[in-house]
Amino acid sequence: MKPILLLSLLSTFLVSCAGYHVGPSKPPSLKKVNTISVSVFANDTLHPRVGAMATSAVTSAMTQDGTYRIVSAEQADAVLEGTVRRIDYQRIRSSRFDTLRPQELDNTVILAWVLRDAKNSTKVLASGTSRGSSQLFVDSNLQLARQAALPEATERAGQALVSTLANGY
Repeated sequence: MKPILLLSLLSTFLVSCAGYHVGPSKPPSLKKVNTISVSVFANDTLHPRVGAMATSAVTSAMTQDGTYRIVSAEQADAVLEGTVRRIDYQRIRSSRFDTLRPQELDNTVILAWVLRDAKNSTKVLASGTSRGSSQLFVDSNLQLARQAALPEATERAGQALVSTLANGY
């Protein structure tokens, strides 16, 4: 019985050296970044207050992920700047009797972002675009339905952004 126990312990130690590790796996370019300051996102769309909504979504996703701490700009290793570029709507399903009238829409929020070094703002550590989408049913008040679906799409775009910063993809 003891040789089997010894063999299983030995195999556990050998497998643990296979290059796997527990915890966050930051991209190599962000190894020295531990704290990030998130600036209020700019808004290139006609939707009011969506920049603040995107900032809140990214901050929430970053807090839940836990790879980076959010601090003020004076204490940060890097500063995240972003812009809500577009909000697109695409028809998923039309009315059975009127094909020009949508019954269900897909809305997609597109964020453009740049992570800059806090000490040298000309040095870009990472940049990219992130997308998030949600679906909505069209009812008698289309504007209200779009406004209700917008936070979910923004939240998903924020999660995609944080996933890129934390995992590299």
